[in-house]
Amino acid sequence: MVVSVLPVSVPSVEFDAKLVGKLSQLGPRYTSYPTADRFTEAFGYRDYLQAVASLRTRGSTNPLSLYLHIPFCDTVCYYCACNKIITKNRDKAATYLVYLKREIEMQGRLFSGMNQVEQLHLGGGTPTYLSDGQMADLMAHLRRWFQFAPDDIGEYSIEVDPRTVSPERVQSLRDQGFKRISLGVQDFDPEVQKAVNRIQPESQTIDIIAAARDAHFRSVSIDLIYGLPKQNVMTMAQTLAKVIKAGPDCIAIYNYAHMPHLFKPQRRIAEADLPSGEAKLDMLSLCIKWLTEAGYVYIGMDHFARPTDDLAVAQRQGRLHRNFQGYSTHAESDLVSCGVSAISAVAASYSQNVKTLDAYYEHIDKNELPIARGIKLNMDDGLRRVIIQMLMCNFELSIASIEMAYPITFADYFSAETEKLRVLAQDGLLTIDNEWLSVTAKGRLLIRNICMVFDRYLNAKPDPLRYSRTV
Repeated sequence: MVVSVLPVSVPSVEFDAKLVGKLSQLGPRYTSYPTADRFTEAFGYRDYLQAVASLRTRGSTNPLSLYLHIPFCDTVCYYCACNKIITKNRDKAATYLVYLKREIEMQGRLFSGMNQVEQLHLGGGTPTYLSDGQMADLMAHLRRWFQFAPDDIGEYSIEVDPRTVSPERVQSLRDQGFKRISLGVQDFDPEVQKAVNRIQPESQTIDIIAAARDAHFRSVSIDLIYGLPKQNVMTMAQTLAKVIKAGPDCIAIYNYAHMPHLFKPQRRIAEADLPSGEAKLDMLSLCIKWLTEAGYVYIGMDHFARPTDDLAVAQRQGRLHRNFQGYSTHAESDLVSCGVSAISAVAASYSQNVKTLDAYYEHIDKNELPIARGIKLNMDDGLRRVIIQMLMCNFELSIASIEMAYPITFADYFSAETEKLRVLAQDGLLTIDNEWLSVTAKGRLLIRNICMVFDRYLNAKPDPLRYSRTV
């Protein structure tokens, strides 16, 4: 199915191989600031309760964003860096749901009276590992403890493995309230699929996209990865042509980060099968060229969207937001997350749940939220978080707006950072004057490099082994 693209004036992105080769380095993805590797165990359950209490004291009326982590998968994909549990024993999911529902109830009680939800995302793992009945029960439980905005307002999304659903299940997900669906594809090439242990026939994916259209999902997204074993420019071109023909609303193209020292499944990938750095850049260049020609907008950080998609519209209107689930349209929402390893962002704090099932169950059996670590933001953190958000989402920063919102003079407070920015400006990544910092078309692809200039923690204590390359 091919969906026409409306001719809309949109931001562009330009691939400069020489510049990328010169500046690509290891760095954070900035789904938060401070980044999750800066969280500490000094922040615990009581600190989270204080953060929620501060919202109540201020009389917060902002809607909430909810995230649920479903960690289970049938089989392991060798490239995967997610927190997941590989099992065919469905009883484990049933037990997990009992505890997850208890955590949802605890959070619902905490946010009583300020529990309006405008955004929901289910990730994993594989959320559709749950049966249709289990999903229906989970959604009903959420609605008992939180007030959901109407379908035409809320952004309710779910990640789906096309191998785990039928067209009937897709319709059921829409009936249960989901309106955005994200499909894991990675690559259509059979040899690449075999190398990463994810056999997924093209027809299966296309059928699910068609089913999502028939079910009137508002947005259909596809995830691809470049840099996988056995990939080359030819196989990427073939996959990309099929994806463009299918016409999803959003396409995320991630750079595979091979970090077997952190993620055990990646040790099953033969490093000799990985494409060279030059081949990876050729694949990225191809993706940018073809998607741009097909009418997709570069949202930023691996994401392309049709000009009519909610994300592209939000970016044009200055409402785009970035969090642990990627880009979203709800910038003012506090994020409440449930499940193992899930991260919440409430008031001026981040908090992360424990990462194992045993620890998760132990905390909830004690009637306490399973928070393992986090961080309380100070004024400097909040200031830098706003700057990084603006750059990641809008590719520009109004210096005057920062000076109005914070008791600083930008040039003085960020004098060291400004010198680094001027070096990047000489490379053509940005322009900067007394009023604006604007990222160029060439700089958009290297936005992480620009944001890293403002990362106080990174400059004080770098930890490169935890990061992927910026491009």
